[in-house]
Amino acid sequence: MTADRTDDVTRFLTVGDTAEILNVAPADVIALIATGELPAIKVGRPGAWRIERVELEAYIQAMYEETRRRALWEQSDLAAIPELSGGRVIWPDHD
Repeated sequence: MTADRTDDVTRFLTVGDTAEILNVAPADVIALIATGELPAIKVGRPGAWRIERVELEAYIQAMYEETRRRALWEQSDLAAIPELSGGRVIWPDHD
């Protein structure tokens, strides 16, 4: 496997290498490519997908940032509840 090498020889990763790095199925990588979330190019015939290492790293960083923002959004949503209810959280009775 070439996914652990970082020299110029491994500038581009195969779908299989990328799937192994992300610990997902190759079909998941293809789906990310199809939606444009993970930039890739087709090389050779019949045209095998290749993912540049820097693009994969950028994708991973973007997913970390998305997760961080989602967590902050969810925290802010919950933080607003007391403000919207005049400082009190009113729970429904569970009889």
